[in-house]
Amino acid sequence: MHILKKTNIDFLRWRWHAMVLSWIVVLAGVGVIATRGLPRGVEFAGGTIVITQFEQPPSVQQVRGALDRTFGGQNVVVQQYGDAASRQIMVRVPQAGAETGSSLSERADAVRTALQQANLGAFQVVGTEIVSPTVSGELTRKGITATVLSLGGILLYIAFRYQFGFAVGAVVATLHDLMIALAFLAFFQYDMTLNVIAAILTVSGYSTNDTIVIFDRVRENLRGMRRDSLNHVINVSINQTLGRTVITAGTTLLSAVALFLFGGEVLRGFAFTMIVGVITGTYSSVFVAAAIVTIWRGKGPLKAAARAPTTAAVAQQPQRKAKPQRKARAS
Repeated sequence: MHILKKTNIDFLRWRWHAMVLSWIVVLAGVGVIATRGLPRGVEFAGGTIVITQFEQPPSVQQVRGALDRTFGGQNVVVQQYGDAASRQIMVRVPQAGAETGSSLSERADAVRTALQQANLGAFQVVGTEIVSPTVSGELTRKGITATVLSLGGILLYIAFRYQFGFAVGAVVATLHDLMIALAFLAFFQYDMTLNVIAAILTVSGYSTNDTIVIFDRVRENLRGMRRDSLNHVINVSINQTLGRTVITAGTTLLSAVALFLFGGEVLRGFAFTMIVGVITGTYSSVFVAAAIVTIWRGKGPLKAAARAPTTAAVAQQPQRKAKPQRKARAS
């Protein structure tokens, strides 16, 4: 299936503009994280989540007022859970000290008691999640370790399979995708949860796969375009794989958008991260990874071209004199 045929776009012409745009987004994300922070889910921050469903549509302000009398001075989060028709409210209470054993459930019981005493109508608890400080710290370490190991594995594989300059480009592009995803999570204040970590790792693999497809075509073209510059070879390779990139990214993006719209509140952060990751992963494969390769390699000769004799070398080779042909003796 071919959507784009015989395109001839000079992508590397815009590499510096793309890198400036990426830096602007990353620095803006760093500024938001430094001032407002990156919200952490209960898996990484610890605490208790209680999801309640009321018979009548509840008021978030009334629920918050009822809980303030019990948890005054604590950073209690109260928000609508899912769509309005579900009539559900999520209450998140932060951890208090080193809670262990039976004390972990005391806060969930306190939330239930506070709502009953406030006479907000009949309700039932439809979900409870409790994470201790020990578990949240372990999950944080495992999340960071999984991300670092995945990036290290990508660097080693591409350095072995291709060349080190290509590996650097792929890893920088993956780091770029990670920082852009974190920036947008900070912009829209989505919680950093295990689902979001899973989406980030999925996006890193997706972006790396897209980058490898382009690099593989670059390696093939280097054999037949030995006398062309690296910039020209990369541009030709990106144009040749552009149709495949658009089809793959488009179908994945449609799935992520559908999941974001209809997947429910639990998968909202995962789907949002996937949407951002698919867009920035395609963008980084085309602009960032290729630009890093050209910067790393510079203007030096290609390895494939170094094995091909140049025109000047052929001209300087001594020419052999043709041997005179013997005349045929007449019989």
